[in-house]
Amino acid sequence: MKPIRPEDSLITYPCDFPIKVMGRAHDDFARAMADVARGFDPAFDPGTIEIRPSSSGNYLGLTLTVRVISREQLDDLYRALHGHEMVSVVL
Repeated sequence: MKPIRPEDSLITYPCDFPIKVMGRAHDDFARAMADVARGFDPAFDPGTIEIRPSSSGNYLGLTLTVRVISREQLDDLYRALHGHEMVSVVL
């Protein structure tokens, strides 16, 4: 992937960036995603996670707002979330 120059990015770093994550409903899903987020943003507050169950209750949608300081950090966070065994979708 070709690197994006800071002046060409639509995101100005540092910033608070919302990431949407979806996975099967499980008691530990939000905690597990908070642990991943904390690996990239040590000040991440799990109390800020927005949780929305699916209409059937089989899935949970989470919004994690993480403080990111670079494109590389954001890309690494997306990869970590996407690669997590409990995650179905990351937006």
